Amino acid sequence: MALASFMVPIGTPAPEFTLPAVDGSKVSLDGFAGAPALLVVFLSNHCPYVRRIERSLGAVTSELAAQGLATVGISSNDMVSYPEDDAPHLREQMRRADFAFPYLIDDAQEVARAYRAACTPDLFLYDAARRLAYRGEFDAARPRNEVRSDGATLRAAFELVLAGRPVPEPHTPSIGCSIKWKPGNEPGGSGLLL
Repeated sequence: MALASFMVPIGTPAPEFTLPAVDGSKVSLDGFAGAPALLVVFLSNHCPYVRRIERSLGAVTSELAAQGLATVGISSNDMVSYPEDDAPHLREQMRRADFAFPYLIDDAQEVARAYRAACTPDLFLYDAARRLAYRGEFDAARPRNEVRSDGATLRAAFELVLAGRPVPEPHTPSIGCSIKWKPGNEPGGSGLLL
């Protein structure tokens, strides 16, 4: 079932995290301290909504990195029930999509709960002070439409953040596959897409 983002309030501070990356390293929020903007994006390998934009996500985040955007991907799905989202499959996705950013595994699902992530993809763009400036879609591309995936929505938000300006609301929620929660880990709140 497709879900929409919970639309966390603008200005919310980025929750701390330290997680293992698929390459075996450890990555923390404070490792991005020097970047003027940080994109935290919850992803998965198996979700068709992610598959639809993944190559563009890799290209756009690499392009915007030259302007100061730091990006981190996080997979929080239950890898036992969804083995396509385990570390070897995520490494393959990184190669396929040309992700140049660290891809982290949130096995305990605590980081997804802290960020109030609902779906994959779910994007959270933070300013230099690590306050939430934008949350929502990457662009208007969806599995069942012919819209070109170019990251237009994220690009526009990033340009405003870089200029120190607010991203005008309303933000279009991201829509995607629900995060695959382990039994008992499901967060409260309703992001159900009607």
